[in-house]
Amino acid sequence: MKHTAAFTPEEYDKKIKQTLPYCEEFYKQIADVVKCLYTGKVSWLDVGCGTGKMAKLGSELADRLVLCDNSSDMLDIAKKRIISSSAEFVLKSAQELKYKNEFEVVTAVQVFHYLAADERRNAIGKCCDALRSNGIFITFENFAPDTEFGTELSLKRWMKYQKEHGRTESEVNAHISRYDKDYFPITINEHKKLMRECGFKVVELLWCSYMQAGLIGVK
Repeated sequence: MKHTAAFTPEEYDKKIKQTLPYCEEFYKQIADVVKCLYTGKVSWLDVGCGTGKMAKLGSELADRLVLCDNSSDMLDIAKKRIISSSAEFVLKSAQELKYKNEFEVVTAVQVFHYLAADERRNAIGKCCDALRSNGIFITFENFAPDTEFGTELSLKRWMKYQKEHGRTESEVNAHISRYDKDYFPITINEHKKLMRECGFKVVELLWCSYMQAGLIGVK
């Protein structure tokens, strides 16, 4: 099954701000963590790079930057955004990666919730494989609340946010209807458990807002 984003590449940057609360902050938080943990330049793999928003910040901190996406359209946009001799562009999904012990930092922002359970496990395992010992994996993903009450409240708040940021009623309803049908969120505790099972010795929650969570794993 081919997994694709909800928007075309041209729409993505504009629409994502209307859809995901605090989405610009995700990238800033990741860059801040990297700056806190590393004093020099790092080798950095950005999985599911999209239009290159994460990599743009990462390019300032990396002496090797690999941008990976399964969409050639996304990579074309990223190539225009990232003007750096250290940048490499790879047309592959996370599950196709074969890197072993090559990077200090691996990131994946809003990527793996489109995958079925076995695909997600494989993708996160590939990210772990790509890291050197003590390297860090930071991921932001849609997550599922623990209870039915939490799910209903969170979806209502998410709908309210989107309407307040310019999306139409039909757009909002179409987006919310995708929950657990076109993408498959898991709880934060399930995220943590999965990351530990994939080889991370430390897993911590970095961020939580609306129905998005950021987690860090240390190999």
